Amino acid sequence: MKHLKPLTTVIATLLIIITSCKKDSAPLSNADSKLAGKPQTEMALNKQARLRKLRSTLPATYRERLQKSVDKLLLTHPQYRNVARQALAIEPTECSDATPIRQWLNVELTDWDDDVIFFALVTGILDIPFLHTLYFENSPANQYFGVNGEYTHTIEKTFKDLKRFSNIQTNGMIIVGMHGKMLLDREKVIQFDRFYYGDSQEDAAFWADLITSLVNEFPQYRNGDHPIFTFNAFAVPRTEVGGPVGTIPNKIAMGDGIMDGYARIGFGDVAPQAILAHEFAHQVQFQLGLYDGEGSPEGTRSNELLADAYSAYYLSHARGASMQWKRVQQFLQVFLNIGDCSFDSSNHHGTPAERMAAAKWGYSIANNAQKQGHILTSQQFVALFNKQLPVLVAR
Repeated sequence: MKHLKPLTTVIATLLIIITSCKKDSAPLSNADSKLAGKPQTEMALNKQARLRKLRSTLPATYRERLQKSVDKLLLTHPQYRNVARQALAIEPTECSDATPIRQWLNVELTDWDDDVIFFALVTGILDIPFLHTLYFENSPANQYFGVNGEYTHTIEKTFKDLKRFSNIQTNGMIIVGMHGKMLLDREKVIQFDRFYYGDSQEDAAFWADLITSLVNEFPQYRNGDHPIFTFNAFAVPRTEVGGPVGTIPNKIAMGDGIMDGYARIGFGDVAPQAILAHEFAHQVQFQLGLYDGEGSPEGTRSNELLADAYSAYYLSHARGASMQWKRVQQFLQVFLNIGDCSFDSSNHHGTPAERMAAAKWGYSIANNAQKQGHILTSQQFVALFNKQLPVLVAR
């Protein structure tokens, strides 16, 4: 069996690179360190020469960009933050790395050596597809879902059904795709760079050209289609940003990577609908004024558990997705292991056990309803959930 580089090892390597980049010289990769005194093939030497040339072109301010990229990566995305905690030797918990989806990601990252990681971090490409989608994908026109559009029909149908299922106001709410392929769109990268990093047109063009060359240089990036670039889904409320962004509408974004990941481990028939239903529940919270904007651990946990419960309610309801609970439960057992044990973090989503308990409760509300086919209003569902919440978190 081929030895795999675990995701924890990848994150640990990131942390080492961050530390070493605070020194005067750029870090040398394992391949760099082997150049002295050991035979190398001509191809390997040429590759290292190209990499050294690329590094020599980096501006003196690249370390600040690197730090901003990593800070954003590790602090705001649960799937990275939790792994980073484990890499830092925090004691094992029920939130282990040994889940099917993380094991799948381990395999997908097997060939990411130090050079691939370094350039992914220094350019910020691990986060650019997410952030560009957050700020600039604000139109429902020409949207597709999946690298090749393979989830488009499912997502569009589910979004339409969710709007019908809920009593909230959905006029103006949009759903957009998050695609790593945008890294090859020079104008999009320049637009993002000038807004997010505050670079001049010249500097933004430099970074855009570098990113394009790297995505073409490293096969590990898969021309932007590596799932790690878009292993995410999110919901945001209508927000006035101004400047080149203008207004962000009530929006849900679905990443290619997260849908593909769950499909690859056998849940392509339920994962897109379940993830979308979870994010739609956040739109319900936004409209009802329930979302904890301060981001306290308790508030975030409550938000996420409600979204888990609402998702299960919709998926199993006769007038919702009408899926068999056994199949929904099989998926949720895997999906909700993204739960975390960062109890003091403002991004605490609830433990896997708490999240599964919330989903089972949501199913029970649909299954045990006296009037089968009756759909609770969002307000009624939330009121019932709030009564049940102390029980869910006391497990």
